[in-house]
Amino acid sequence: MYSPTPSTDIDVAAQASRLSDRLHSWGRVAVAFSGGVDSAVVAQAARIGCGDDALAVTAVSASLAQGELEQARELAERIGIKHVVLTTEEFTDDNYLRNASDRCFFCKTELYTRILREQPALGFDVIANGANADDLGDYRPGMQAAKEHNVRSPLIELGLHKSDVRALAQHWDLPVWDKPASPCLSSRIAYGVAVTPDRVSRVDQAEQYLRELLSTRELRVRLEANDLARIEVPIACLDAVCEHRAAIVDSLKSLGFRYISLDLEGFRSGSMNAVLQLQPLTDA
Repeated sequence: MYSPTPSTDIDVAAQASRLSDRLHSWGRVAVAFSGGVDSAVVAQAARIGCGDDALAVTAVSASLAQGELEQARELAERIGIKHVVLTTEEFTDDNYLRNASDRCFFCKTELYTRILREQPALGFDVIANGANADDLGDYRPGMQAAKEHNVRSPLIELGLHKSDVRALAQHWDLPVWDKPASPCLSSRIAYGVAVTPDRVSRVDQAEQYLRELLSTRELRVRLEANDLARIEVPIACLDAVCEHRAAIVDSLKSLGFRYISLDLEGFRSGSMNAVLQLQPLTDA
């Protein structure tokens, strides 16, 4: 369970007003909407600031985990914002499939290009994303794609960090205020190992199985070379993984993984990026 940095109601209300005012100043706004806490807060602010001139756009492809689209639809309905679902075709781009360290650039390029293609029909002036100030401290090639497509990042522009975003989500009574980060399934594939619909589907099924078995929302199944599954769970869940070792091995092997490993460092976001400074990347 997350606990946002303590803040007075006045501070949160002031941040909420600043954010909705910023979006209002942009006219008609299309929010790139995954249904996570960041994009939900931007969508809520856009709805408040822009009214019916705001819409939320969710991209669908093989890299979207099971249940995420349904959750995004329910959240958009709760916010009261018009919701548009677009199919993206990043899996037809060889630059994306080869899964080098800049994979996210090509994914976001496809997303923003696809949204802009619908601009005449959807009638918006600006695309806004949910990047927050904490994202500036991580490796985010998708930010370059946003820059090239003139996508605005209101949370960054206002200096709002993840803790601020979660506090705003609580302020607006958004049920995703404590939702763990849920990056696309392709981010689970080791750099240099080609991204394919089959591989991301295996990862998705493995994570769904483990979440139910271990009763935890925070975990990752990383697909390494040679079909090795590297399981990351919170430290408190390590014993449970060992307790269910045989069942986990059988289940993941039935999905097509060849080797099953448990990462003793536990769950940590962005662990795949650790290799970027350690070794050159090769295709596989």
